[in-house]
Amino acid sequence: MADSSRKEIEDLVELLNRYQLTELELEKKGVRIRVRRDLPPTVPVAAVEPTIMVDTPSPPPMYSSGTMSDHDQFLTVTSPIVGTFYRAASPDTDPYVEEGDIVKKGQVLCIVEAMKLMNEIEAESDGRVIKILVESATPVEFGQPLFLIDPQPIA
Repeated sequence: MADSSRKEIEDLVELLNRYQLTELELEKKGVRIRVRRDLPPTVPVAAVEPTIMVDTPSPPPMYSSGTMSDHDQFLTVTSPIVGTFYRAASPDTDPYVEEGDIVKKGQVLCIVEAMKLMNEIEAESDGRVIKILVESATPVEFGQPLFLIDPQPIA
């Protein structure tokens, strides 16, 4: 084999490797050269996302509106739907309730907007608003606690 032919074959092999080709064919002056490499069989591998295990305390139990929580004697009013929590009917009006306010059963405590529908959340019993747990205009999830109400008789 002439040195020029050998150089041409080496150049073909270099092109094959450089461009990660599996086969290359060249025909010149009636001489055809084909260079081919077989790739090892590939085994498909499923993409796996790493899992990070973190030891976190379990979330507090969800309480429905009007139920007593285990850790204290307050009623926990929760969101019945996913939406946006609002303390007032509009940005320029006073909130429905403040912490410390006395509420009556059926009184509106807040609004949860879902899909442009304003859903009034009402007190399930008489009592005093102890804590408002959510900032106005923030998203809430189904079952998320919104208010703590002390149902003790009001003198």
